[in-house]
Amino acid sequence: MDSGIGLLAAAAAVRRLHPGADLILSSDPDTMPWGTSEHLMELALATAEAAAAHRPDALIVACNTASVHALPALRARLEPELPVIGTVPAIKPAVATGGPVAIWATPATTGSPYQRGLIEEFAAGVVVTEVPCPGLADAVQEADEEAITRAITAAAALTPADVTTVVLGCTHYELVAERIRAAVQQPEAKPLVLLGSAEAVAAQALRRIRERDAAHPEGATDAAYDADRAEGTLTVLLGGREAALPSAALTYAEGRLLAASAPSVKA
Repeated sequence: MDSGIGLLAAAAAVRRLHPGADLILSSDPDTMPWGTSEHLMELALATAEAAAAHRPDALIVACNTASVHALPALRARLEPELPVIGTVPAIKPAVATGGPVAIWATPATTGSPYQRGLIEEFAAGVVVTEVPCPGLADAVQEADEEAITRAITAAAALTPADVTTVVLGCTHYELVAERIRAAVQQPEAKPLVLLGSAEAVAAQALRRIRERDAAHPEGATDAAYDADRAEGTLTVLLGGREAALPSAALTYAEGRLLAASAPSVKA
């Protein structure tokens, strides 16, 4: 789940790790961006419950803003029946590189107590710069090339020239990771390290399913670990209603992978 197509990165990661998984992509782009809404908690719960109605084995909250502000409420509503996996900015592995580190995130996440807490917990002795990226998630959502370029250029101007690692603190940003790399990479510097969360949360979701099924084998399914299973299906929910994958999603490699690798429940 996510407000919009930022969930493509995590969904594609699940598909790569487990081609037979049936995927449900639940978003509500008409209410995006959630970070500017007073009703963020309500919107996140509604989007999660739309997915939960399809009885999935796990729910990935593929949105940093929703994870920062609504994860406890989502877990209180849905667990233990449905494991809920949040998306945490990859600050811990980023600072392990030695830095300096920049964290690109939405204005709602930048400077939040949650993100500041992660920096304080993991980044002792490492220079970390928080970089707000207003408009970038919206531009990615609409596949607006000019707006993406403007937003990336503005954020790159706020990024210190000596950073060695950039944390992509919004799932939408992972869809344009190489454009971010090109904007930040300095001539003759070491290759810039970009760290998103998609691979980690996908692996964690499959791990949680296996752990739950091991604890309750009477209710286990083979979906999480049957390597020979046929390609899984793709269900797209927009505002709780089944729909086609948004055309903007096909602009990105992750969206094309999902569209090509799995039959949709609704074309």
